[in-house]
Amino acid sequence: MKKVFLLGGLFLLMLAACSKKDDGPAYDPIAQYDADSAKIVAYIAANNIPNVQHEPRGIFYQIVTKGTGDSVNPAANVWVSYKGQLLDKTVFDSSDSARFDLNRVISGWTIGIPKIRKGGEINLILPSIYAYGPSASAKIPANSVLLFNVKLKDYVNK
Repeated sequence: MKKVFLLGGLFLLMLAACSKKDDGPAYDPIAQYDADSAKIVAYIAANNIPNVQHEPRGIFYQIVTKGTGDSVNPAANVWVSYKGQLLDKTVFDSSDSARFDLNRVISGWTIGIPKIRKGGEINLILPSIYAYGPSASAKIPANSVLLFNVKLKDYVNK
């Protein structure tokens, strides 16, 4: 019986230690997605961006050039050039030559890049849930909608 009380007390202590400090309203991914989508729709309209599609899983994209060859799978190792921006056009990252596995990057890329083929180019407009969500970094504020222009140079499907 003593062990049960000890384990129960230990459990309560762990719960208290892990309890979140009240820093304001809790993160609601659905409400954040809705807010991000409204920002994206307004951005598309304000900038007269043609042919933007809204993918069923939630990302927005514009295929600039489809490319040629076989389809890219979501686990492919890709070689790309890209530029990443915030909605205000602040560039937070870019590369003329980057290689990585699509299943090891933000989910917006894993969903979006397979829509083009070798030599293709795509503009991705990602709600924050498909990028870094409520996490902030030095250059990207929490809950940021992100813009990416990506050119697929080559890939190896896995």
